Amino acid sequence: MAKLSDSASTDIAAPLDAVWSIVQDVADWPAWQAALGSLEILEQDGDGRVSLCAVEFDAKVTKIKMKLGCSYAAPTRISFERVSGDLSSLSGSWQLDDLGDGQTKATYQLDVNPGRILNLLLDEERVGKLRETLVDVRPGELKARAEAA
Repeated sequence: MAKLSDSASTDIAAPLDAVWSIVQDVADWPAWQAALGSLEILEQDGDGRVSLCAVEFDAKVTKIKMKLGCSYAAPTRISFERVSGDLSSLSGSWQLDDLGDGQTKATYQLDVNPGRILNLLLDEERVGKLRETLVDVRPGELKARAEAA
């Protein structure tokens, strides 16, 4: 079974609060995450943050649609998890660490089990390409967004 479980990190020349404001704005994720095609807010928490959303992303092999539940541990962690949709399971997070001097370390973690049907489309080469598309590039996208602000 081809599962994807990996993380990637980068140091960002922006303070923790500035990076957190980007990461916690789930509704704006499609503006800076290239693989994320669309996002529809379904529910918000008491603080007005997205707690449930419908997303579609381009996994290169196919388009994946699902609902994600989001939880927050401000200002250092946001987690998301598949509630329903095309994959058997998906969970992930952004972890932010204050490095001082206006620097932040951002770590993106993603764990995916594509399920039996999609697994038939995934060999090790495709899993490697998915890792590049869905995990490896994500911290760099955040870095570009945060440092451009």
